[in-house]
Formats: sequence, C-alpha cells, structure tokens
Amino acid sequence: MAHPENRWTVLPEKPELQEILQKELGISPLLSRLLVNRNITSPEDASKFLFSTLSDLTSPFLMKGMKKACRRIVEAIYRKEKICVYGDYDADGVTGTAVLKHFLQSVGAEVTFYIPDRLTEWYGLHISSLEQIRADGVSLVITVDCGSSDNEAVRFAREHGMDIIITDHHEVPEHLPDAFAILNPMQKDCPFSFKHLAGVGVAFYLVIALRKVLREEGYWADRQPPNLRDYLDLVALGTLADIVPLIEENRIFVKHGIDVMSQSTRPGIIALKKVSRVESGSITPDIVSFRIAPRINAAGRLGKASKAALLLTTESPSEAYHLARELDDANAERQYIESTIFKQACRLIEESETAAHQNIIVLGSSEWHPGVIGIGAARLVERYYRPAILIAFEGDIGHGSARSIEAFHIYNGLKECEDLLEKFGGHEFAAGLTIAKHNIDTFRERLNALVVQAINPDDLVPKLCIDAAIDLSQIDEAFVEEIRCLAPFGTHNPAPLFLSGVFSASDPRIVGNGHLKMRTAGKRTNLDIIGFGMAELMPDTASPLRAVFSPEINVWQGIKRIQLTIKDLRIETT
Repeated sequence: MAHPENRWTVLPEKPELQEILQKELGISPLLSRLLVNRNITSPEDASKFLFSTLSDLTSPFLMKGMKKACRRIVEAIYRKEKICVYGDYDADGVTGTAVLKHFLQSVGAEVTFYIPDRLTEWYGLHISSLEQIRADGVSLVITVDCGSSDNEAVRFAREHGMDIIITDHHEVPEHLPDAFAILNPMQKDCPFSFKHLAGVGVAFYLVIALRKVLREEGYWADRQPPNLRDYLDLVALGTLADIVPLIEENRIFVKHGIDVMSQSTRPGIIALKKVSRVESGSITPDIVSFRIAPRINAAGRLGKASKAALLLTTESPSEAYHLARELDDANAERQYIESTIFKQACRLIEESETAAHQNIIVLGSSEWHPGVIGIGAARLVERYYRPAILIAFEGDIGHGSARSIEAFHIYNGLKECEDLLEKFGGHEFAAGLTIAKHNIDTFRERLNALVVQAINPDDLVPKLCIDAAIDLSQIDEAFVEEIRCLAPFGTHNPAPLFLSGVFSASDPRIVGNGHLKMRTAGKRTNLDIIGFGMAELMPDTASPLRAVFSPEINVWQGIKRIQLTIKDLRIETT
C-alpha cells in the first residue's frame, strides 16, 4: 500500500466577499482572504470569530436535561449527599472530572471521583465499579465523557438507589439509558445549537448552570462565588486533547483558556509545564496538544488515569510534581510501545497481498497494548490516508480503536456492523469497539464495502488546501502577528498555509527524531525551516524547492525568530 502524495490546491480569491470584510471591519486584504477561505463571509460572523468573549457563550439551559440535572445536584449539596464524579480515562474525561470536583468541592459538597482502569474495565460505566461506589455511600453519580450507551449499568444503579446524571458528547444510540438526566448535545431533540463540545465542555456548561442556580438562590449571600474563568485552563486542556472542532464555543474556551493556563497557579498545571519543559508563560495550543496533553493521556492509556485526575485536583505542589514525574515516565513508555505497534502494523500492511485493494485498514494482534492502539490507528491514517482500526486481542475478545478521514463517518460505519460487535461508541472521526475474534474477517469485509460505497477514489488522496501563494520576502514579524488573529488553530480552524516561490536550502540536516531542519538561502530571505517527521524529504543544497508552510514566531531562550513549519516539500522541475 503506497503512501499517497499530497494534492496541493491553492484556494481561489473571492474579491467581492473579501472587500466587504475589509471595509466593514477595517482589516487587511490578507486577513479578509483568510477569513473567507474559512467560509466566514459576513461581517457579523467575522467579528464574532475575531473578537468573541466569554459572554458570547450559549446559555447552558438550552441543553436538554440541564434544569433537571441542576435541581438534583443542588438538592444533593443541601442534603450533604455523597457525590461521585465518574470520568473517562482520557484527557477529556480527566479534565472534566477535575472541573466538576473543584466546583462541587468549592460549594461544600461531599464529592469524590472515580476513573475506570482502561486495561481491566475498558470504556464507560460498569456494574462492578458502581457496586464499589455504592458501597462507599454514594447516592448520586455524575459521569463525564461517558455513559450514553451504558443502559445496563444505569439500570443497575437505579435499582440500587443511586441516581445517574450523564454528561457526554459522543453519538447517542437509538435507546438511551434511563438516567435521572442526560446532558449530551448530540441528542436529536436537544435545542443546544453547538454539537461539537468535548466532554469537558459539557461538564463546564453544567458548572456554569449550577453557579447561576445557586447564586439565584442566595447561596453566596455572604461571600463571592467561584470565578469560573479560573477553570478554563482545564477546559482548554481537555478540549485540545480531544481534537474537537476549534470553532464557536470550543474556540472561546481555548482562546481564553490558553491565557489562563499561561498564568495558572494550579499545582498540577505548573508541574505539567515543568516536566514538559515548557518555558514559563509560554503556552500555545500546539504545546498543549503535543507536550502537555500526551502526558495526561499516557496515564489513561497505561492504566493510571486516576493519577492524572489526582494531579489536576491536588492542592499540594510537591504531590503535583511527584505525580507529574510519574506521568512523564508513563509518556516515555507510551511512546516506545506506540512506535513498536506502528512499525508492526506498517509491516503487516506492506506484506499483505490484499491491503492495496482495501479502502480501510483493520488489523488485530494479541501482542498489542490496548491503551496505545488509538495513537497507532491515528498514525496509520496519517501515513496511508484511509480509515484505520487496530484491535488488541486478549483471548477471543478484542478491544479496538478506530480513526477516520473526513470522507467517512466511522461511528456510522460501526453502527452498520452492530451485529458483529459486542460494544461500540464514539463519533465521526474516532471510536472504540469490542469484538469477538471470529468476527474480524467479516467485519473487515463489510466495513470495506461500506467505505467503497461512501467515498470516491479522490477522497483517499490527502489534500493540502493552501490559502495563498506568496513570496518568502513578504514574511516578517508583522505578517506572522496578523495571522495570529485567527488563532487558536486546530480542527476546522487550521493554521493558514502558504505556497512559497522557488528557493534554495541552506544547511539541510536531520535533527531530533527524524525532523528536517534547514534555512532558506538568498540575499532577500534567511528564514528557519522545520519539517517534523520529514527526514525522508531531505534535499540537497543545489535543488530548487517549493514548500507548503505555516509561518510562526519561535521563541528560544528569549530570542524571537521567524520559523516556517513545512507541511510538504517538493523539488521544482521545469
């Protein structure tokens, strides 16, 4: 199976729309073009995108079940009932758990948390876990990032005197659990308009609503209520880690949360920045996504997610640093295991006679770690640009993680294979599943047929949508700062990409773990270039080159330099 070459597409200008934004908002031709390229074409939408504040967040009470959930939680607070926050083991679930625990603790609730072990319990609510929670005297369980598909466990809880409030963001099944309340904007009849919240976002909306209800009831008559802005470091961390679209509510959370995280006094955040070797005050979405969040996720992948939740809820700096060091070690172990799985999966694909004819990758092994296969699947999608599912078998049962491309809705695909699966859940681009080993071949063939039916051959060719072709001499600090008006960047709001003119490389070399580093050569430009994981594109100094890149300002030891992060590089042929 060949590694597909990117298709370069320079987006066309739309002068009339761009001119309207320029005049109405007083912005530059460059910024107006970038906005139009992102389908932000009205002055109202552009203004909201560029200048949104926390006051622009949608009312939490538009979310179905919110009033009922608040009433039950407020009742539990007044009655001093024991509450358990039951979170998923990934960074989204862990940060949402921390948000709820911090808030409930601040209002005097008796609250604990429970994070299931990925290796022994897997995803979601489990009767055995609820039995343990019930034995501790808990009468109210609030889930984070899970629960929408756990009918049997919710039924058990209700039969044994525990109320369950589900907060989740995953696709919902046809038959929902009989929980006390369900907060999930993906419910078909939920009037909450934004459907792309992370689990931590749903949990934070619950906190916003609870604060309002308690304030209206005079709960803080003699003191100040908690400042919810202080929670945005956790909300931003979970939102970025879950790779949800960085638009509307999520964009507001991350935009303001990054500022909070940069100045955070939370011991866990301070310790994470330290072990991640993040300079003081220097936080960007990329730093969160690629350096901080992986350490939280590593805990869950290797069965230690409760330590991550403890790290984000402790008030002790020494305990926080000790836990952060443990997560740092877990992340290093995760990287080694992930690399091994990825290499083995690539070898299986390259040696397979049928792989080239398959539009989806479905592989399984009893040697693979079930907590790390999701990252392996994501890397296979990047390499081969087609949906990928990796399954870790233990005996006759396998736990799998699926990742997909834009053209194929992986959750809907799994739904069409429901009769072959023990359990599944997820959303458009990522999902989890449990399957019996004897079903894997039928599962693979049916999914492949579904992919063939749903997509065109062109959909299996990765596309680089380029905002504009520019001369490298145009790039200076002011140019980069203007682009940063569109930040934070992420899914559905990618960093602007530009196509260079022809240039020559100076001092090309391989650094770190297979990264390409060089400089542009010439009298008019002398810019740093970095291509992460692009060692195979190493050019010689005589080759005329063109690159697709995103410019940024790199700060190292207090010194600012413009750096071009390349997404693709080609030798220019005549």
